[in-house]
Amino acid sequence: MKVEFQTPNRREYQNKKLEQGVYRFTANRPWTDEWKRQNDKARRPVVVEPIRDWNFFRGDRVEVLVGRDRGKHGIVSQVIQERNWIFVAGLNTHLRRVGSRQEGSAGFYVKSEAPLLVTNQVALVDPSDNKTTKVEWRFTEDGERVRVSLRTGRIIPLPPSGFETWDYKTPETYLEGDKDTKADVVKAVNFRPTLKTFEMEIMESMGIIEHRVPKKSYWY
Repeated sequence: MKVEFQTPNRREYQNKKLEQGVYRFTANRPWTDEWKRQNDKARRPVVVEPIRDWNFFRGDRVEVLVGRDRGKHGIVSQVIQERNWIFVAGLNTHLRRVGSRQEGSAGFYVKSEAPLLVTNQVALVDPSDNKTTKVEWRFTEDGERVRVSLRTGRIIPLPPSGFETWDYKTPETYLEGDKDTKADVVKAVNFRPTLKTFEMEIMESMGIIEHRVPKKSYWY
């Protein structure tokens, strides 16, 4: 008798397809409960063209190029590189309904910021003249990697809020804990490139000397 196996139709078995890495990234970050609820079931993945050199950071001043707020300047409040999105504080907003009549409440509306694509919906503003510009990454004489305006040639510094994380405001103020890997250990160079193969390095470290001579082979 042939027996067919079928996944039980229960909630604990509905997230198996998500283990393959097919997620739909949204405005909620992957470590939040909202993101998990949005990915309860498998969804069609969103194809996004990756950007090699990311030019937008939290705290940058940008200009909106589309929608009702076209031509207005604002500050970047959130960055989601998985979707090439940024959120501008107070701009490109829409009304979102909170609550449902089925829950016994009429609900209410809140103003929510919608994401903007960095490819064609926003442009970075040069702080020297408050006009939009394209930028590229270059190196200074000291070896520091900086953003340079292609229109004016001036350096556009990175905003301080772009370095903030959940653990520190600036990297210099972070205090290493007992469970952190020390900075000296991370910066230590343990690999020395050589022309030897992996087998040759093992033999040298173990003191093995090869005396055998390989037999000649001919290819016609």
